[in-house]
Amino acid sequence: GYGTGKAQEVPDAIKKAEEAAKKNMFHITIVKNGTISHDINGLFGACQVYLKPAPEGTGIIAGGPIRAIVELAGYSDIYSKNQGTNASINMVRATINALMQQRTIKDVANARDLPINKLFH
Repeated sequence: GYGTGKAQEVPDAIKKAEEAAKKNMFHITIVKNGTISHDINGLFGACQVYLKPAPEGTGIIAGGPIRAIVELAGYSDIYSKNQGTNASINMVRATINALMQQRTIKDVANARDLPINKLFH
């Protein structure tokens, strides 16, 4: 989750942001040995974040807030590209938007009302 907080003192603002983040938690899936399952494009405002699976051993190719979110989420291999604005909060929101769009093979099979073994035939 993520959150923001405003206060007169920095520790109070951090505490408010942590409380907001705890209320905004969500689950993601990690597949293919620490990467994402498919290319994802996340949008928020003028910010566009593109996430792409990377081969094992590549590491996290991302900068700034995107790197922080991807590392905290538990991914180990991923490519990313930020387009549009460089506002940190918008990059965070676009990255979260991208990660929430991720679909696994099980999700696709359930959406099509097919068993997983029939999905690729």
